[in-house]
Amino acid sequence: MNNGDHYPFSLKPLPYAYGALEPHIDAQTVMLHHDKHLQTYVENLNKALMDYPQYHNWSLLDLVRHYEELPAEIRTVVRNNAGGVYNHNLYFDTMQTPSGGKPVGRLAQAIKMSFGSYEAFQKKMKDASLEQFGSGWAWLVLSRTGKLEIMSTPNQDTPFAHGACPITLVDVWEHAYYLKYQNRRGEYIDNWFPLIHWEQAEVNYLKCIKGRMEREKR
Repeated sequence: MNNGDHYPFSLKPLPYAYGALEPHIDAQTVMLHHDKHLQTYVENLNKALMDYPQYHNWSLLDLVRHYEELPAEIRTVVRNNAGGVYNHNLYFDTMQTPSGGKPVGRLAQAIKMSFGSYEAFQKKMKDASLEQFGSGWAWLVLSRTGKLEIMSTPNQDTPFAHGACPITLVDVWEHAYYLKYQNRRGEYIDNWFPLIHWEQAEVNYLKCIKGRMEREKR
């Protein structure tokens, strides 16, 4: 039975209502971003894989991490669209109704150890978001060395290519903020921080640690 994790992929439902991120991100932006932009990535990914049944049992994560093993004629389109689906799913899943919350659990400790303070983390994350030229993402990741790092990627690329495990991220494609903020990307980033679902980010962080430990045992 297909649970949406492999071909044919389906649009993952939003975990909240369109207006749940107001006033920081408006309902129209959320609706267009999820129902139109993300849906298009899903459709294009399915179209690319349609005539390649040998890859229909690959999960979304398999496609994102191992796209270089795909035939040359679909490698780029799968890389772009599988990345688009993965990145957007993580983006929507690691936001929630504005709470102004802060990191929790082991992730909170790791952020303090890695960056000195939550405020220092915010500055580094905002800098990475603003310095990303054109479309892309800024990420909080667990690096291949087991430390927290902030990085940016262009287009729909992911940190997996750098051996890093994603924890949370912010979308800096213009479609993520332009209706409300126009060219004011920095203001959008400032208003993204109160939306971070830190409990989910903690879950992601613990999964990254577990995955790294399992790889080291092999």
